[in-house]
Amino acid sequence: MEKSAKRELTFKILYSGQINKEMNKEELEIYLEENNLKERDKEDIQNAINAINNNIGDITEKISKNLKDNWTIDRISKIDKALLILAIYEIQYKEIPFKVVINEVVELAKKYGEDTSASFINGVLANVVKELNIE
Repeated sequence: MEKSAKRELTFKILYSGQINKEMNKEELEIYLEENNLKERDKEDIQNAINAINNNIGDITEKISKNLKDNWTIDRISKIDKALLILAIYEIQYKEIPFKVVINEVVELAKKYGEDTSASFINGVLANVVKELNIE
């Protein structure tokens, strides 16, 4: 499975978890089985979801700190929030080049989000990259 396809599936799981108020381990395994993934791909996605859950406090704090003054994280759509969580995880914890992550997440925002999602996500992630001092 290509990395971009794994990224999209991970996003869908994160989004589903927000709708269902957190997806438990059993539900995650069922979801992955339904997608007929190779064992290695399942492991990669499970590891990403577990790492995100373990660092969710830090990740959501990064989102909150990089929003415009009149915005709160609760005001962000669930789709945009899931995409931001995934992107920050990949940039900060997996050390994937930020330009790759931002480009792919912006494309997912265009596909799944609202009309303004792509530019909103791009702006927040640009601020996060500055904060992390990544070049």
